[in-house]
Amino acid sequence: MTRFILTTVAVIAAFTLNAQQVMNIESFQPELNYENIHVYQIDNDPLTSTFLIWVKDNVPPHFHKEHTEVVYVIQGNGTLVLGDQTKFIKEGDYIFIPKGTPHSVKVSGDKPMKVLSVQTPEFDGSDRHSASPE
Repeated sequence: MTRFILTTVAVIAAFTLNAQQVMNIESFQPELNYENIHVYQIDNDPLTSTFLIWVKDNVPPHFHKEHTEVVYVIQGNGTLVLGDQTKFIKEGDYIFIPKGTPHSVKVSGDKPMKVLSVQTPEFDGSDRHSASPE
């Protein structure tokens, strides 16, 4: 019986440890020749998706009908339009974007903006809708 319990605990521990990860996102770099935006998916499951995103110039106005997005600025700065507000954002800023809220970014400075973006529920890219005036 003890052998069974130890084996069961070992199997559960192996699955649990493999389901978690720790990484240093500072070491991630974009492909060398991306035009404006480079997206790297870090993780996802049915509840959430996590991306590193580099932006050289801008993120056009858009919104997500079914997704909430949280953004953390790792490097760079620029102007964020979030709904009817315009804010200067910089390294270290946290941005909460409720579903349905139009948002866009214009990068300032010499280096690309690098952000961590977390979307919930799982994001497959199909819930991105233009918010540009027609």
